[in-house]
Amino acid sequence: MRLVTLGEERRVGVVDGREIAVLNIPTMRDYFERGGAEETGERVSLEEARLRAPIIPKKLIHTAGNFREHEEESKQVGWSHEIAPWIVFFQNVDAIVGPDEPVVYPEHLTEELDYELELAVVIKRAGKWFSPEEAPDYIGGYVIFNDITARDIQRREMRSGVFSLCKAIDTFCPLGPWIVTPDEIPDPHDLAMELRVNGDARQTSHSGRMSVTIPEILSHYSALGYSAGDVVSTGTVSGVAGFSPDAASLYLRPGDVMEAEIERIGVLRNPIVSWEDAHGKPAPPRVRW
Repeated sequence: MRLVTLGEERRVGVVDGREIAVLNIPTMRDYFERGGAEETGERVSLEEARLRAPIIPKKLIHTAGNFREHEEESKQVGWSHEIAPWIVFFQNVDAIVGPDEPVVYPEHLTEELDYELELAVVIKRAGKWFSPEEAPDYIGGYVIFNDITARDIQRREMRSGVFSLCKAIDTFCPLGPWIVTPDEIPDPHDLAMELRVNGDARQTSHSGRMSVTIPEILSHYSALGYSAGDVVSTGTVSGVAGFSPDAASLYLRPGDVMEAEIERIGVLRNPIVSWEDAHGKPAPPRVRW
């Protein structure tokens, strides 16, 4: 199944061909908390529907360092810190935006806006302290996550060994376009992954290049305790702008359009817009974080 959230009312539905069957449930989190929902009988055209971020989780657990190719490419530019395995932090769920919603370029905060294509997992039921063998029982689906990052802020934050703001600024968390349930993705480690900017491929990889397995990731962080509907990211692949020898030419700018694609899931498209276009007034004075 492809589970969607749609419209101003943020109704929940299931994609059925070229239509969406609306479900009798208030939110996607409720869908997972209750273990499903019945159809209302209402149908909406998929083509005409405005899709929103499919879920606003209680927790978005952001993991990193799981694709060692990302660590290897960082050595091209002498990145300031090691990208160690088993990095984890919480993402700001208020920064989540959905398909076709803009990412606002905060030019008063950063000059180095980057993209990071990631496969993310939706947790279907509450649980903690489970093994990798038990982890598949907690997987409710998969979704595309584009981890927008202000690299200049990140480098300064990492001096303390902690970074979060660089990835948690408003609109920096595109998620979508829908949640695909595990019955449609029998092997999440066999998915082609590509991120394009203005049609040009920037990140091209495969989920099979992950250095650990998704069950291992979910088990490792189950000590945090999962709620139904929580989202766990699995880290980005190689090809980010910031680790290119010509990074300055690749950083995102207003007017750019990103397309994050993962096989069997779909395409998550988001434009970059200026602060003034988004807010109707010039950006605040420059701030150095």
